Order: sequence, then C-alpha cells, then structure tokens
Amino acid sequence: MDRADVVHDNFLRRVGAGDFPAPASARRAADAGLSPAALAGLFLAQAQSRHLDRHARKLQARGQAFYTIGSSGHEGNAAVAAALRPTDPAFLHYRSGAFQIARAGQVPGQTPVWDMALSFASSAEDPISGGRHKVLGSKALNIPPQTSTIASHLPKAVGVAHSLALARRNPPEHREWPDDSVVLASFGDASLNHSTTQGALNTAGWTAWQSVPLPLIFLCEDNGIGISTKSPRGWVAANAMHRPGLRYFACNGVDAVDTYACAREVAGWVRRQRRPAFLHMGCVRLYGHAGADVQTAYLSREEVEANEANDPLLHSARRLIEEGGLSAAEVLEIYTDTDARVAAVAEQAITRPRLASASEVMAPILPPARRVATGNGPAPGVREAAFGAADMRAAGEPQHMAKLINFAMTDLMLETPELVMMGEDVGRKGGVYGVTQKLHARFGPARMIDTLLDEQSILGLAIGMAQNGFVPMPEIQFLAYLHNAEDQLRGEAATLPFFSNGQYANPMVLRIAGLGYQRGFGGHFHNDNSLAVLRDIPGLMIACPSNGRDAVLMLREAVRLAREDQRLVAMVEPIALYMTRDLHEPGDGGWMHLYPQPGDAAPIGPGDVGVTGSGTDLAIVTYGNGVYLSRQARRALRDDHGLNARIIDMRWLAPLPAEAILAAAAGCGAVLVVDECRRTGSQSEALMTMLAESGIARCARVTAEDSFIATGPAYAATLPSAAGIARAALALCSKGGAR
Repeated sequence: MDRADVVHDNFLRRVGAGDFPAPASARRAADAGLSPAALAGLFLAQAQSRHLDRHARKLQARGQAFYTIGSSGHEGNAAVAAALRPTDPAFLHYRSGAFQIARAGQVPGQTPVWDMALSFASSAEDPISGGRHKVLGSKALNIPPQTSTIASHLPKAVGVAHSLALARRNPPEHREWPDDSVVLASFGDASLNHSTTQGALNTAGWTAWQSVPLPLIFLCEDNGIGISTKSPRGWVAANAMHRPGLRYFACNGVDAVDTYACAREVAGWVRRQRRPAFLHMGCVRLYGHAGADVQTAYLSREEVEANEANDPLLHSARRLIEEGGLSAAEVLEIYTDTDARVAAVAEQAITRPRLASASEVMAPILPPARRVATGNGPAPGVREAAFGAADMRAAGEPQHMAKLINFAMTDLMLETPELVMMGEDVGRKGGVYGVTQKLHARFGPARMIDTLLDEQSILGLAIGMAQNGFVPMPEIQFLAYLHNAEDQLRGEAATLPFFSNGQYANPMVLRIAGLGYQRGFGGHFHNDNSLAVLRDIPGLMIACPSNGRDAVLMLREAVRLAREDQRLVAMVEPIALYMTRDLHEPGDGGWMHLYPQPGDAAPIGPGDVGVTGSGTDLAIVTYGNGVYLSRQARRALRDDHGLNARIIDMRWLAPLPAEAILAAAAGCGAVLVVDECRRTGSQSEALMTMLAESGIARCARVTAEDSFIATGPAYAATLPSAAGIARAALALCSKGGAR
C-alpha cells in the first residue's frame, strides 16, 4: 500500500479517535501570538500542501504528472511563512510547499493550489516556470524559483541580503525588495554538508564578523536523512551552533506553534540587528525522497511508522481541538473538504496545455534582438574629477589593453550608478594585473567590493545583487578558478530566467582573466585554455576581445546587455595581451590603441566580427591570442610566400557568429581555424562543423594540444604559434593549388 494512503488513513482514524502524539512543545498558541483563526489558517495551508503531494503522486502513477518531490512532514514551514512578511524574499527548499501556500494567504487574490497543481502537471500555464519544471516559486509572493537539491541557492541569498543595505545608500532603478527586508533561504540537513552550503555559512559569518549588515535567515529543515543516507544524530546542531557571526535558534517543526514562536523571534532579531541567523527546524519525512522512492528499502518499518506517528498534521489537529475551539469532526471536515477540492483542481490542471516545441521551451534564453548603446557618457566635469589629470592625458595616448579596460570601467561606473564590482583583490590592490586600479579610490568600497577568497561566494554575491536591481560585474582572477564555482553560473544564474519563464533574471558581466601565453608564470592554474564549461551553458553570452580598443567597445555592449536585456555575459580577457604593446618588433607599438571616448565609436555587439586584410587566398578564423599570432603569421605568409590572407576575429564566442563569419570569409579559397583552446572541446569543433555544413571543403584547424599548460620555458609548447599557423596555412593552400 502507498505510504501516502497509509498516512492519510492514519490521520482520519486517529483524529476521529482522539489519538494524538504527545505534545512536542509546552508553548501555548495564545502566548505565541496565534489566534484560533490564525491557527486554523496554518492547518489549512498544511492540509493543502499534504493533499497536493498525495494527488501529485496519483497523477504521476497515471502518467499525468512528471516529477514529484513532496513537502509532507515539513508542513511546519507554513508557520515560518506566517512569521515573515510577504515582501521578504524567500529562496526555498524543495520541501517548502506549505510555506508558499501559507504566504499566499497573506497576499490577496492568490490561488496557490491551482498554481502548484499546474506546476505538477507541467502545464504551460504554470505561472512560475511556464511548464519547464516542477518548482516552487511565485513572482507575486517574492519567491524566486529554485531547482537545486544541494543548496546552490545559498550564496545567492547571501548576495541578496548584502544588497539590501547597499540599496539603502545607492537605490537601483529596478530595486526588487524593501531595504528593511529579511531574506530567507531554506535547505535540507543533507545539503548542510555540501561545500556550497558551508561556503555560504562561512561567507555570512565572515561578513557579519566585520559588522556589515546581512539580514538573512538560514532555515535548515532537518528530517534526519538525505535520500537514503541518515544524518548523524546531533550533527546539524553541532555544525551550526557555534559558528562565528551566526546566531543559532532551534524549533520543533512538527509543532506549528513552537515553529511560529521561534520563527517570529528569529525574524524580529534579524530585522532589528541586520545580522544572519541559523534556524534549525526538526522535521519528519513522510512517503520517501521523491517519485516512486520507497523508504522501506533502506529504513526499517519501525522507523517509517515512527515518523508517520509523529505527523505534523496530527499535532496541528490536536492544537485546533485543544486551543482553537474546534471539534474533531470539524477538523476532519476541513481536512476532507480540502482533499476533495485539491483532487478536483488536480484533475482540471492536467487538461491545461503543455509546451510542445523547442522554441516554446527556449523562449526565455533566446538571444535578444540586436540593439546598441547610444549614451554619450558622463558630463566632462564629472569625468575629469573621477579620472584625474594624469589619466585624462593618458586617455589621449595609445595604451595597452589593461589600461583601456580600466578607463572603460571608470566611465561605465560613472554612467551606471547601479554597476557594482566584486572579487578578490579588486578593491584596494586594484586586481592582480592592475586592471581595476584607482577604482576603489574613485567609487568607494560599497561599489568596489573586496571579497573573501571563495569563487562561489563572489558569484553568489553578484547573482543576489542582480536580483535586487544592481548590475554586478564580478571578477574571477583566473579562468581555472572558475571551475570551483561554475555551478553558480550553470545551476543558478543561467537557469533562473528559464525556470521563471523570464520573470526573474541574474544579469551580470562576469570578467575572467584567462587563456594562456603568460611567460613562465603559474602553469595551468594561471594559464587555462578551456572555455568548454562556459560554451555549453544555455543563454550565456561569451565575449573575448583580442585588443584594447575592442575590449572597451565590447565591455560597453556587455553592460548594456546586462542592464537593458537582463543577459548573463562572460568577458574572457586574454591575460597575455593585457600589457602587450608591440606586434612585430620591440617598440613598434602595434598592439596599443587610443581609448575610444564614450559616444565616439559604436559598441561591438554579438555578431560583429572584426576583419583585418582583404586577401582572398585564405581566411583565418580566430579570437583572442589567436588574432595576435595570426597577424604575425599573416605578414610572414605575405612577405615570404606571396600568400594573401584575411583574419576574421570572432570577438563573441557565444552565440557563435556563424552568419558573420561566413560572410566575412566569402570569396576566400580556404579557411583556417586557429583556436588557442584544446583540440577536444574547443570552439574549433563547432567552427569546423559549421564550415562543413556550409559546403566549405577546404578548411583545417590549428589548436592547442589536449594538455595542461606548463610553467617555465615550455609555457607555449602545447599552444598554437605564429610559425605553426603559417605552416598550416601553407599546407592548406597548397592542397588547392594556391601559392
């Protein structure tokens, strides 16, 4: 027999017989501030959540629901919702269904049972995800959807909490939440052990330790088991109770009164103190982990039945009879009437339309319509005061890429008050390579945030601030460091528009110092030539400039894409080209450029490729360091072999500018792809496929080896070289009879 039916029958039988579990708390509802009507409202939310779980399981058995992970046993979180304001942002655990239902009762006009039934049925009319996933969430209820099972939303919650204080001083135009809000982030006891959770808890404590406001409640819904693996008894309390900068509270989640009283105390303390707290809520898990999971496969029948006997709805029913003035028959009437209503709603929900086409599914992540920025930058007097006389003079002279990016960021910070940068060493030090020098002095620590050494927290801070109306520009010091935190992009930033049907977004411009060719420094940790982890994230746009002028114009467009189109943009800046001045001979200044003043040059947007030369013998398609090396190879090919080539700089790697590349290569006898990333998983694979599908037979590629990068003299041994590009070009052209 389905354990959901067992729990259901137990409730009916035990309430009718007056057979209730022993009280879990000595608190009285009136003393906790709960009137009989409020107590009945909590029970109704709990019953609605319970019956939604039951009927979702029935629908799934019939093939009409497609993913279920229930909240049964965790219905105490309805009391947490009651203790908070509906304007407090809530990032919820997947077992927090009763929280959403209870919050809906605080906001007029909401239909939580219908909304959640549509989600269970994967209907395109689901008001949060549009049928893309079964998720909790509601724009009207300030519950952004979460799909994570490992609490990857916690770094983002830290970021939102941090943004509230910044919004007081520097309110963004599209601020999402009141600055006196409290942020809630809930998760399970098993997720407490994940590095993401531990990092978020540490970041919150680290921040609060320095008296920086961070109004955040970490709610651990502890049912003692993660899928089939038990949490050691007492582990959650021992792990959380004595964390620096984090105050610990505990409640018994099977009892709504105890939970409400504790949650109200926590919310009041956090709202007054603007400091983070950890609320440890004990729960039971009924039915199983998800779907067809059967607990008796890994728990004894005695353990399963003990949890079922401690059903939180039985505790609430006892409270209603003893303190709410209801009879057992009246409690059962509420429960059975709710069952019938939920069943009817569920049957109606499965008749509603579902997504059918790729375009429907992909609508929230499709590239935006092409637009360009039209601003002319800040007023001259403002610029001069920010830049200073020395940099104003320097802006009129050719400079290397690092300096030009610095100038561009200064102008962008002046133009966009909600633009905030964060990362390790970006503030006072000015970055490892000096790219952010003087910005801390120009704009202060609130907009140039020196973070702790944790890439998850850097990206989480950016994601959270983006959700509250800021335009974050986080920096990851080196591309290899991104791999410690890439799920913040994949599982959080990129998925939020998808799972909210475009109602929420995490716009940002992520700056990453990357790629290879640093002479004798760092090896593979500081020279990483793999972009595959970025390229396969749907909706993520990737920019990779090859020179300082392009970097400025692409950065301006990246900020516009984030601010106006709510896009997620990664700007990969070639480290080795930051300080590069010369192209062919020492002192020639061939890789230095004048700073394009705001309003004097059009931004470089997705699809805008760069073309150098007009030769028709060969087109070299490349990006980043490959452009620099191909320029050197091009001169040798022309001067020594009479072969005339043109170089096509992709500039934007995602979305792939296929049409622009093919148009720029038209009329050329052959196409050579030069890719500084590894042969396996590099852009070259997509480019070669594109060329083949377009009917271009004479093509070849030069790539890096499938290897990490060495330190010392062999730093470039596995990477493309100018000489290697020239050899490949000659070999390719000779096959077709070219010179």
